[in-house]
Amino acid sequence: MQLRPHRQPNQLRQISFQSDFTKFATSSVLTDCGDTRVLCTVTIKDGVPKFLTGTGTGWLTAEYRMLPGATPQRHEREVMKLSGRTQEIQRLLGRSLRSTLDFAVLGEKTILVDADVIQADAGTRTTAITGGYVALVEAIHQLIDRGDLSRSPLICQVAAVSVGLIEDSAFLDLDYPEDVAADVDFNVVMTDKRELIEVQGTAESGSFSRQKLNELLDLADVGIQELMTLQTAEIDRWRKNKH
Repeated sequence: MQLRPHRQPNQLRQISFQSDFTKFATSSVLTDCGDTRVLCTVTIKDGVPKFLTGTGTGWLTAEYRMLPGATPQRHEREVMKLSGRTQEIQRLLGRSLRSTLDFAVLGEKTILVDADVIQADAGTRTTAITGGYVALVEAIHQLIDRGDLSRSPLICQVAAVSVGLIEDSAFLDLDYPEDVAADVDFNVVMTDKRELIEVQGTAESGSFSRQKLNELLDLADVGIQELMTLQTAEIDRWRKNKH
């Protein structure tokens, strides 16, 4: 099997961010990861869910959807009932982004993050997390600039990437053909403190050793550090253009 004729096993796909992609949300970022494209928008409103009312702390919730034309075969639009996969991914997205915030500093505000997959070539959940963080930071900066917050509630940075074993070799940032071919695949979410938020992994066939697990986590760590550098560069570029 010939894999990656134009990319090394430890190399990320081409990543790009387009901030302010839409007009009306507090912030919006289109994130391209190879042929995967995810639009993340952030809306912030006053008030919190009932279980937090009166506590002085805020909340973040996330929704994830795949648009019907995102895949080669039309994907049915989820309206009345969400698939288990969609529920799992949006919970992961919410957990990952909540880890970056001090909700006491945010106050009784709710942050709503929407991740819509425009085009899918594997890695949609990791792209949603990585792009969602950029959109979240840009939304927080706008609250501060408007005087709605006196200081930032952000306490860490987060990004995510996939890794896998194909014919016993470790690969970073799998596209769809690689994801299908992988004997083992993982999604890894990590902070800039190199602390893990989530590790989702399984052997599709057979089993794998602890040594291979460590190799995959080390590879994910390298990829996530690169993603964080790109996130920071986009946020800095956006801030410079705003000012």
